[in-house]
Amino acid sequence: MNKTPLSLAIGGMLAMAAGLGVGRFVYTPILPPMVEALGLSNSQAGLIASANFVGYFLGALLAATRLPGSRRAWLIGALAVNAVGLAAMALASSLAGFLLLRLIGGIASAITLIFASALVLDRLAAAGRGGLGAVHFAGVGAGIAVSAALVAMLPEWRAMWLASGALALAAGLGVLLLVPPDRPGSRIKATGPRSPLPRGFLPLALAYGLFGFGYIITATFIVAMVRGSREIAGLETHIWVLFGVSAAPSVALWTGLAVRWGIRRTFAIVAFIEALGVAVSALWLTSASVIATAVLVGGTLMGLTALGVMGAREGGGDPRGRIALMTAAFSAGQIVGPSFAGYFYDLTGSLSGPSWAAAAALVAAGFLALAARHSTLPPPRTPT
Repeated sequence: MNKTPLSLAIGGMLAMAAGLGVGRFVYTPILPPMVEALGLSNSQAGLIASANFVGYFLGALLAATRLPGSRRAWLIGALAVNAVGLAAMALASSLAGFLLLRLIGGIASAITLIFASALVLDRLAAAGRGGLGAVHFAGVGAGIAVSAALVAMLPEWRAMWLASGALALAAGLGVLLLVPPDRPGSRIKATGPRSPLPRGFLPLALAYGLFGFGYIITATFIVAMVRGSREIAGLETHIWVLFGVSAAPSVALWTGLAVRWGIRRTFAIVAFIEALGVAVSALWLTSASVIATAVLVGGTLMGLTALGVMGAREGGGDPRGRIALMTAAFSAGQIVGPSFAGYFYDLTGSLSGPSWAAAAALVAAGFLALAARHSTLPPPRTPT
C-alpha cells in the first residue's frame, strides 16, 4: 500500500518517539523517584544509564552487519522489544535485572534509529520530500515531552515504567500502520557493496562521539539535579517536558540552516551552543540557569543527532554502514558519561566537574567538525 510522504514522515516520527524519546530518555524523569525508593547510589544510577548505551553501541554494530530479512521487519521487531523492555523494568528488583533490561533496550533503540532513518529518509529523498526528515527526527523530542508529562502524573516509579511501555507500544502500532513494507529487492542482504568512507568522515565521527559524552551527563542527571536542590525542586515535573518541547522543533531549524551553511559548519555552531547550555548548569544552579540549560541542550540535542546522520549519508552508496559507525562512536561517548558523572556525584556531591568536562568535549566536537569540513571532497563539476 502506498503512503504519502507526510504519513511516512509521521511513521518515522512515531518510531523515533517510541524507540528513543521514550525508550532511551524516559529513564531521566523516572530516575529520581526510583533512586529514592530503592536506595540506589548515583554511581549505580549512572551504571544503569551506561548499560543502556552499551546496548546502543552493540545495536549499532549489529545493524552494520549483513542481517537477513527486511529493514521494516527489524524496525518493527526492535519497537516491540523496546516496549516490552520498558514495561519489564517495573517488574525487576535487582541491579543486575535493571542492567540487563536497559542493555536490551539500548540495542532496540539503536536498531530503531538506524533502520527507521534508512527506511524513511531514503523514501522521502526518492519522493523529493527530504525536508520532511525534520518531522521524522522531531519524534525524539515529542517522545521526551509526552513521556515526561505522563510519568509526572503517576505517583510511583513502577507505574511510570508500565505506562512508558504502553506509550511505546501505542506509538509502535502507529509505525506498523504508516510505514509500508520494503520494496521488492530491498532486503538487507541485497544492498550491494559498501562504498569507502569519504574524506572528512573520521573527524566527524570522533566529533559525534564527543557530542555523545557532552550531552548525556546533563540529559541523564538534570532532573536529579533539580530534585536535589531545595530552591528549585518545584521545577522537577516541568524541566524534562521543557527539554523535550525544545527538542521537537529544533531539527527543522538546524537542518534548514545546514542547507545554507553546510552540515559540518552547522554542526560546529550547534555544538558550541550546546556547550554553553551545559556550562550554564555548571556555573549556577538556579531556576533561570536550569531553564536555560533545558532549552539550550534540548534545543540542540536532536539537531546534532540529525546533522550527524546527514553527514554520514554523504558520500553515495549504501549509507547504513556509515550511519552505524557514527552511532557506535556516539554511543561510546554515552557509555562513559553517566558512569563518570555518577561516580563523581557520589564523591563530591556535585555535578559541576562532570558538566565542565562535558562542555569541553562539546567545544572539541565543534572544532573537529570544522576540521572535517575542510577535509571533505570538493563538489563535482557540472558538465558543460
